[in-house]
Amino acid sequence: MDVSIRQLKSFIAVAKFKSFTQAAMHLNVSQPTLTVQIKRLEETLGFQLFDRSPRAVVLTRVGIELLPALERILQDLDSILTHAQDSEDRQRGIVRIAALPSFAAGALPDAIREFRDEHPGVSFVLKDAIASRVLNLVRSDEVDLGFTGGETNFADIEHVFSARDQMMVVYPQGHPIDGQRRITPKLLAAYPLVLMDQGTSVRAVTDFGFSKAGLMPSPASEATYMMTAIGMVKARIGVTILPVSAREVAAEPSLRSRKINDPNFSRAVALIKRADRILPPLVEAFAMFLAKRTKTLLRG
Repeated sequence: MDVSIRQLKSFIAVAKFKSFTQAAMHLNVSQPTLTVQIKRLEETLGFQLFDRSPRAVVLTRVGIELLPALERILQDLDSILTHAQDSEDRQRGIVRIAALPSFAAGALPDAIREFRDEHPGVSFVLKDAIASRVLNLVRSDEVDLGFTGGETNFADIEHVFSARDQMMVVYPQGHPIDGQRRITPKLLAAYPLVLMDQGTSVRAVTDFGFSKAGLMPSPASEATYMMTAIGMVKARIGVTILPVSAREVAAEPSLRSRKINDPNFSRAVALIKRADRILPPLVEAFAMFLAKRTKTLLRG
């Protein structure tokens, strides 16, 4: 049944004012236009809604029965649309993002501060999580954006941008690695290693890099968090392998870091969203800002 909102509003206005002239003025339309809307509604429904005479416009019995129900329908629709608009307005002021711990604690805080300098009304919800959890948060629509590592080539996921995050070795000042010309997998395997937990994207890259070099070193220790690995390096338990994007190294001035000279020691990183979601303007603006800033960071 093809009934428009305009037709329903026309019917309710005429019923309220009991006059086509006054109803047309209320709706800010011409009287002929209003008459056409009522006629089309009656034709669609298959019965007459008003008894018309030169002196009065009166609802028919069917019209009287329909009026309360149609008024409720329009009120409910108006409430739904108002709520949707309010939600969209709030969404424009919030950026919800999940990110790998290395980015959540490293590049993201500075990026958020700089973006808020230009957009003081925006607020952020930041969730730090391992790669698989970031993916699930995006898929469940709990966040707008996800900054993750590893391969994310899925039909329901869209890349806002992608890049490569190279691995670096982190070691104490004065360590023999400091005097080496090149940092190779074979060189790293000769020293005790503090590796990240096997559930992390960093560990997956590290294991892959050693495997491609024909090596299977046993870690001296494992850590879930990068700051824990940094603490172990500081205690001289071993050297660790972290991504260039990790800022934890800067917290310990006694430690040094160098990039690993092997293309297999790098991870794919990407800013992702659900493929079926259109980002609110402010979220999209932050995504573009973050993409530009992160690419500069990784090149450095």
